[in-house]
Order: sequence, then C-alpha cells, then structure tokens
Amino acid sequence: MSGLTLVSAHLSRWALAIASLCLAGLGVVVIYGVVMRYVFNNAPPYVEQVALLLVISVAMFGAAAGVREAGHIGLDSAVLLLPERVQRWVAVGVDLMIMLFAAVLFWGSVQMGLSTYHDTIPTLGISEAFRYLPPVVAGVLIILFSVERLLHPAPEAAAQH
Repeated sequence: MSGLTLVSAHLSRWALAIASLCLAGLGVVVIYGVVMRYVFNNAPPYVEQVALLLVISVAMFGAAAGVREAGHIGLDSAVLLLPERVQRWVAVGVDLMIMLFAAVLFWGSVQMGLSTYHDTIPTLGISEAFRYLPPVVAGVLIILFSVERLLHPAPEAAAQH
C-alpha cells in the first residue's frame, strides 16, 4: 500500500466520521428546535443556522468520502460496452472532471469565505466564513482522492464510473 493510499484511507475515514457526527448532531438540533417551538413555544433563534452549518458539513464531507470509494452517481451501462482500454480512459476523464469540479469548489469557497469574513451570523456570533470551511476542506480532499484514483486505479475502476 502506497503512502498516498494510506493517507487517503485515513482522511476518508475521518471525513466519513465527521459527516456521521454532523448528521447525528443535525438530528439532535432539529428535534430540539421542533420540541422547543411546538411544545414550549420558545423557538431558539440559532437552531436554523446550526442546522444549516451541519447540513453543509454532512454534504461536503460525505461527498469527499464518496469520491474515494467511487460512490458518486455513474451511468456505466454504455461505458461497459467499450473495450477495456477505452473504459480506463473514460475513468481517467471522469476523475479529471471530478478534480476540476473540486478545484472550482475549493476556489469559489475560498473566495466566498474571504468576502464574508467580516460578516457575522447574527444568531451565532461567528463569521459567515465558517459556512465555507467545509467546502474548502472537501475540495482539497476530493482533489487528493482523485489523484490517488488516477495514480492507483482499482482493477474495476472503469466499472465504478
């Protein structure tokens, strides 16, 4: 196992663990908000913003882990009809497009984070830039995982796309 594969495996597990914790936290926060609103008629103002941050985190870290495991949506029925060599080139093309998407995600999120750094989420008292931290980290992870897939393709890589 290469060093890149080992690092990627650990980072993927961490990304999935963070996504799982955020999903559990989201459930708790939403239930708390609903109970406070409908049972006690006292809706906390921060619940919606915390839930939004958690949803962003679940989506971004889950997507990053999914890229490493080739869990993204793929329409491979036509690709499987192609010769093996062509299937490999299609897989490379898919990984390159995923890397391009991740680079755009990273760059756009960095720019949005920098532009909103001085703004505050009123109900939380933290910078708006925190909303863009999960996509920045996910962009880096997706690029890393795509590089790993390009350098160390699985034998069935073409069938996974």
